[in-house]
Amino acid sequence: MPIPIHDPHQAPGGSLKRLPLLKAAALFIAAVCLCLCGLLYLQLEQSRRHDLALAQIASSNLTRAMAQQAEDTFTKADLVLTSLVDWIQADGFDGEQKPRLQKTFARRVQALHQLHGIFLFDKQGQWVVTSFQDLPRGSGVMDREYFKYHQQNVSSLAHIGPAIRSRENGEWIIPVTKRINDKDGNFEGVLLAGIKMSYFDQFFKSFSIDDHGAMFLALTDGTLLARRPFVEAQIGTSLAQGAIFQKHLPVATSGNAMISSVVDDTVRLYGYRQLESYPLVVSAASSRDAILKEWYATAFQSSVIVALVVLGVGLFGWVFIHQVRDGGRIEADLRKAQEALELIATHDSLTGLANRRLFERALEIEFGRGARQGSPLSLVMLDIDFFKRYNDTYGHVAGDHCLAEVARALKSCCHRKADLAVRYGGEEFAALLPDTDIHGAMAIAEQIRRSVMDKNITHSGSPTGYVTVSLGCYSFIPSGNDSLEVFIQRADAALYQAKNAGRNRAAVLSMDGGIAELLRSDR
Repeated sequence: MPIPIHDPHQAPGGSLKRLPLLKAAALFIAAVCLCLCGLLYLQLEQSRRHDLALAQIASSNLTRAMAQQAEDTFTKADLVLTSLVDWIQADGFDGEQKPRLQKTFARRVQALHQLHGIFLFDKQGQWVVTSFQDLPRGSGVMDREYFKYHQQNVSSLAHIGPAIRSRENGEWIIPVTKRINDKDGNFEGVLLAGIKMSYFDQFFKSFSIDDHGAMFLALTDGTLLARRPFVEAQIGTSLAQGAIFQKHLPVATSGNAMISSVVDDTVRLYGYRQLESYPLVVSAASSRDAILKEWYATAFQSSVIVALVVLGVGLFGWVFIHQVRDGGRIEADLRKAQEALELIATHDSLTGLANRRLFERALEIEFGRGARQGSPLSLVMLDIDFFKRYNDTYGHVAGDHCLAEVARALKSCCHRKADLAVRYGGEEFAALLPDTDIHGAMAIAEQIRRSVMDKNITHSGSPTGYVTVSLGCYSFIPSGNDSLEVFIQRADAALYQAKNAGRNRAAVLSMDGGIAELLRSDR
């Protein structure tokens, strides 16, 4: 137990007089050591940030160059496909046109060295014309992703698919394709320009990065198209779970981030950029160790010098350790108190359900999420039938017990983590159901109604002889400009319709604003 420097029971000047000289010297030396450590930290941190800032600038410039090159590469292929599609849709690709098309395809491939070849497929996926002299043999390309895409999508825009091996010669290519329609707009075939993966490999190799650096080209869904260092087994794998696609691209289309790679777990400084005209992402990265190599050497030398000084007063470090521990305990106590206050502020003390404050906060969040994702949001409002009679007959203590039992029944039917059971006020409750359409809301409403009935809470003032509830359901897909009040009012309107229709039932607000009774009161 450390001896306190200040004793409140002694005179103000007495504590200093009794303070041991050795301890006073130790405190002075410790203060000097802390200053040295602080200066060392500031110098090293400034140096580290400077090195990282320079690396970020270099990474941004590199990704900008990569993006421009990729943009130019795919734009040229897109323009070639556009001109050829216009010609083919105007003149067709019958027997007379095939020789002309083959020569034109071959000239275009010779003009663009990044192209592996140009291929025309009919609506059955069979080769019609290619930039090569001989047509490939095989079952066609109906199984290819790009062919299925154009069968199902009428868009005239170029489609960039996952990297594939060419069935012409086995070379890895990135397919850029366009749909061909007949004069009536029906699907007639696909025109493909294959970009050599080796072209991007050579382009990546033209940049100087460290041995543990990396560069990649991927689709915006995370599908890897090309990478340096090239590992064939990784082509086509998904980077969607990586931090760039999960955290950074949704916030900004370009930037820098220090990330541990999902491919090889190496920590790198990534510069990334999403192309403006095509669904592609480029990224270049230098390993953190390479960026900070010189900084590590400087930091080691400086730290050794300071460590030798700090070592002399290491026996007195426990003072500061105890202070840190005490601070941690205080912070933990404050955090627990804050969590307790948060629980009190957002939950009903009688039932343990969320209160209106938490309900309104959750509504705002789910409105925003539903608008972004286009997912339905449902609300079930419920009210205990003849509750005033119950209180008058059995007393408020029994009434509180009844409210708690109904709350347990409600909560037991809200199975998912996102579902929110709420005590809205008095004997009125609510269930907020994200990602749930009206049919799902109806099913849950029926579960709640039956769960309350299964409690068999005696109620002589109810026609059924036991406690029942009436429920109102409303569901819609948020658009971003919706009113919370209107949403609640519509569910409440359905609730009152259920009560007016005889209670112990659920009603739902129809799309035209009317009310339709959906669940009857039979058990």
